[in-house]
Amino acid sequence: MIPPIENVPGDGEGHSVFLNIPYDAQFQPLYLAYVAGLTALGLVPRMSVEIVGGKRRLSRVIEMIRTCRFSIHDLSRVEVDRNEPPTPRFNMPFELGLAVGWADLFPDRHTWFVSETQHRRSQKSLSDLDGTDFQIHGGTVDGVMRELCNCFVSVGRSTDVPAMMRCHTALSQLVPELTEKAGSQSLYEARVFHDLRFAATAFARNFRLGHSSAVLP
Repeated sequence: MIPPIENVPGDGEGHSVFLNIPYDAQFQPLYLAYVAGLTALGLVPRMSVEIVGGKRRLSRVIEMIRTCRFSIHDLSRVEVDRNEPPTPRFNMPFELGLAVGWADLFPDRHTWFVSETQHRRSQKSLSDLDGTDFQIHGGTVDGVMRELCNCFVSVGRSTDVPAMMRCHTALSQLVPELTEKAGSQSLYEARVFHDLRFAATAFARNFRLGHSSAVLP
């Protein structure tokens, strides 16, 4: 169950980080790593799924990028999918382009980072970014945590990868409960994302306060 922590920060507190990631089951462990890791660093993860209503997806993405101080664009899954017709996935690099353009216009309002699993792959597929330092996480949860620490070394609260991993473990154990309560089969929905972020904040605070139990009564 979600730890009963009072005064959990809302969206308006801290630095917000727009997550540009693939929405599929295979990416779920890394998705949870981003949510847990950013929260443990005192940052607020944001995703376009949380904006509900009649706006089309592109409008939601643009609005979210403009309102977030940072963005992370994970290009580790920009491959040709197996479903017919075989098609590469362009959403992540397209949204990265939106963030690059916004940051170029307002460099004091937005900073972007690019994540990958392999060295030099994105330099080959996206040569316009030659000279950019990519965050290479190797497709692992601890790799994501390491790279988040590198990105936000001067921004987030003082924490370390083991503490972030504990938060990830606790959050992963909570997934069945959260999806059941939301009546959802997917983690990439507004209610589930909201609950994941709330729970991650509570877990992170518990660990900072020295509580050893991941799940509290």
